[in-house]
Amino acid sequence: MSNSSVASSNTKRIAKNTIMLYLRMLLIMAVSLYTVRVVLKTLGIVDYGIYNVVGGIVIMFGFLSNTMASASQRFFAYELGRNDIQQLRRTFSMTVTIYIIISLFVLLLAETVGLWFLNNMLVIPAERIGAANWIYQFSILSFISTIMTIPYNAAIIAHENMNVYAYVSILEVVLKLLIVYLLILFSFDKLKLYALLTFIVTWITRYVYRIICKNKYEECKYRYHWDKELFKTLISYSGWSLFGAISGILKNQGINILLNMFFGPTINAAKAIAYNVNSAVTQFSSNFYTAVRPQITKNYAAGEQQQMMSLIFQSSKFSYFLLFIISMPVLLETDFILALWLKKVPEYTAIFTWLVIINALIDSLSYPLMTAAQATGKIKYYQSVIGGMLLFNLPVSYCFLKLGFLPQVTMYVSIIISIICLFLRLWILKRMIGLPVSGYFNKVLKIIVSVSVVAYILPLFLKLHLEEGYIRFLIVGVSEAVISIIAMYILGFTSKERSIIIQMIRSKKHI
Repeated sequence: MSNSSVASSNTKRIAKNTIMLYLRMLLIMAVSLYTVRVVLKTLGIVDYGIYNVVGGIVIMFGFLSNTMASASQRFFAYELGRNDIQQLRRTFSMTVTIYIIISLFVLLLAETVGLWFLNNMLVIPAERIGAANWIYQFSILSFISTIMTIPYNAAIIAHENMNVYAYVSILEVVLKLLIVYLLILFSFDKLKLYALLTFIVTWITRYVYRIICKNKYEECKYRYHWDKELFKTLISYSGWSLFGAISGILKNQGINILLNMFFGPTINAAKAIAYNVNSAVTQFSSNFYTAVRPQITKNYAAGEQQQMMSLIFQSSKFSYFLLFIISMPVLLETDFILALWLKKVPEYTAIFTWLVIINALIDSLSYPLMTAAQATGKIKYYQSVIGGMLLFNLPVSYCFLKLGFLPQVTMYVSIIISIICLFLRLWILKRMIGLPVSGYFNKVLKIIVSVSVVAYILPLFLKLHLEEGYIRFLIVGVSEAVISIIAMYILGFTSKERSIIIQMIRSKKHI
């Protein structure tokens, strides 16, 4: 099979997987935005902030699971790329065994250090400390349930069967809507009830994932297996990933706790709402990235260097475009959207939303580069440099807050560091896999800047000259979408990419 035929086949596979992930995303996005509004109204701003900062403590322990998750996906996809099914089975069983060990370690850490931090360091009203501890315990149980499901989710991604996510999402949507109904129906402490119901939904959906994988993939039938060399390989890879994961956690959840210590739970509510908006709009690009990630690893495993480079360039550009076209109306109409959605908007929500989305646009370029580094399995130097830079988020933010700056300064720090990390990744990947940095500048960065500027001018002009309201929102949104698509097609895509897009549109019924 020719390289062009392989590339076309891979593109269609990625497109199919992306479509399935979009179906999942649309369901989750619609329900998430609705439930956030109802939960915020039912709990109140303070209780909603408490829930998010307390749950954030447990997420800090999640760096262990996130590290092993990326390791699992990399090794599963690598063995599939080599078509070594026996080794894949051993790797899966070994991964599950390691996750059991991790779960016990996290439980010990959470019930000692984490519990002390919750009761002694966070700013929580005295009358709600009991509810906070209730949330904390259910968050730990939810986290452990998630940990034990990660090898199964990694198998789904490695096999590129993204339709599984769409199917399970239907169940998840129904259960989340049920949470909203029960939260309103019962008079029991709303904060405690929300923590309990959220845990039940997490446990049910994670259990369903496990059942599906056990029936669908032969390697997902766990058999105790201990391979010292494989254990060393997994732990060595994860050990350096761990350093990067800790840095990422400090950037996000660490800042969340820092804001709580300086400003209290109300600011956590504002930041949580901003991240919910960001999560909704970034689903478009992250779903594409999830679909393309296994292909980058498999191309590396198969020694297809040229195809891997092409995929890195294309996925960086497409991830940004998908996020840009959705996020731009939100950036231009942030105040209107928040007021329409929440009615009562916590202070600082708008500025947090704006800055979080800008940060996400920058980071969308980095995700394919991260996958390329992970695909090599040699990430010591990469993680030490990138993780070291990300570590600056917390101390630099603390210094600015200590000097009396407003809470949004933490996001300005994050944006600057994200830009620095993007260029560091390019420099490191040039050494690791021979990534042509000048080619990346010309074929990715210059193009996305050109498209962004062209697509931004008219919607901004309309925003400044029309009165705020539904009419302006619709005009700005439609004009931005139309101009963005035209700019992307003319300025953003190569002639080959335009040809593939036209072919996909013509044959969409066969995708």
